[in-house]
Amino acid sequence: MIAILPAGAAMSAGYSSAAVLGEDITGSAWQGGMAAVAMTTGAALAAVPLARLMAARGRRPGITVGYLIAGAGAALAAVSALVEWYPLLVLGILGIGTGNATNLAARYAAADLTDSDGRAKAIGGLVWASTFGTVLGPTLGLGPAQWAADVSGLPPLFGPYLLCLVLFGGAALIIWRYLVPDPLVLAGGVGLSVESRPNFLASIRLLAASSSGRIAVLGMVAGHVVMVGVMTMTPLHMKDGNHDLQIIGFVISLHIIGMYAFSPVAGWLSDRLGSRQVLAIGGLLLCVGAEFSSRTEPHHSIGIYTGLFLIGLGWSCGIIAGSAMLTDSFPAETRVQMQGLADLVMTASGALAGVVSGVVVTWVGFRALGHWSGVLGLAPTVAVLLLSLDRSRWAASSPGGN
Repeated sequence: MIAILPAGAAMSAGYSSAAVLGEDITGSAWQGGMAAVAMTTGAALAAVPLARLMAARGRRPGITVGYLIAGAGAALAAVSALVEWYPLLVLGILGIGTGNATNLAARYAAADLTDSDGRAKAIGGLVWASTFGTVLGPTLGLGPAQWAADVSGLPPLFGPYLLCLVLFGGAALIIWRYLVPDPLVLAGGVGLSVESRPNFLASIRLLAASSSGRIAVLGMVAGHVVMVGVMTMTPLHMKDGNHDLQIIGFVISLHIIGMYAFSPVAGWLSDRLGSRQVLAIGGLLLCVGAEFSSRTEPHHSIGIYTGLFLIGLGWSCGIIAGSAMLTDSFPAETRVQMQGLADLVMTASGALAGVVSGVVVTWVGFRALGHWSGVLGLAPTVAVLLLSLDRSRWAASSPGGN
């Protein structure tokens, strides 16, 4: 929980600066958006390798390596601000994306030693701990860090990435020094033979065969697609309305409050009401939030504040309820690989959403992006309703049914 504070701040500071720096270097809004998408792409590429490393060695070395790679990426992004070379920025943001994947994997560490009755609450507690860092990240990166770089004669957006480098390094040091004993080792998920661990294709088959696993991943994917798609283009949408960088950073911070601050509530509800019900609620929140954002003009901000906050709440419901359901669905010997596969699907879907969001905004505008993102956000709600109807029909047609 302590290490996730600087790591979360680093990730959000790097993300909120990526699109703006990319557009400054290239003069293209689309290429600016693609720079931000590189973070989600990096998370997708890192998800399965990190999971395999954790399955072989434990959470401690896996999380430490992830944060060190992210720090190296932050260094490359900082250099790109100096030399104004776009490919170096993309490579650096890909590296920072590994930090995002590591932050996501860390939530499972909270569930390693928890029984199923309290698993969602434990995951929600760790996600909540990241609130403080992730909320402050954009404000610090686009505020004091940018100002310090500017007064030092450096490019203003050099500052946020230097801050990321320091924060990721601190998080890696904390994990390596203090995550002892390793929770995954104690849970019995490390030390298994290579033959007993499923490979990538076997993991896909296991996930496809599990109805609870499929709906868990659907809830996580829907939240990530809407969150990434809308949030990627929001800074550029607000920039078109002549909002300054501090206001943009504040909006992103408010969105992150929605993502993280109420996660213990989402966890508590998942344990009490059931994960499927919370996934359905999350889908409704995603839809309403995306519609609020889509109907707000660039020079206004209240609708964007409200919409991104609700999208954050919907994401929180999906990630916490889905993660708990996924963990409950598989035994210890396959659990870590399934978690990595789920995060791969989730982050890859988010990366695709980021790419598509840039195309949609370029062709038909931000309003269309928000509207159709909201429609996609309803997917887990519809899936839960259909599953409930199927179960009701089965119960009614069974010999003991009414």
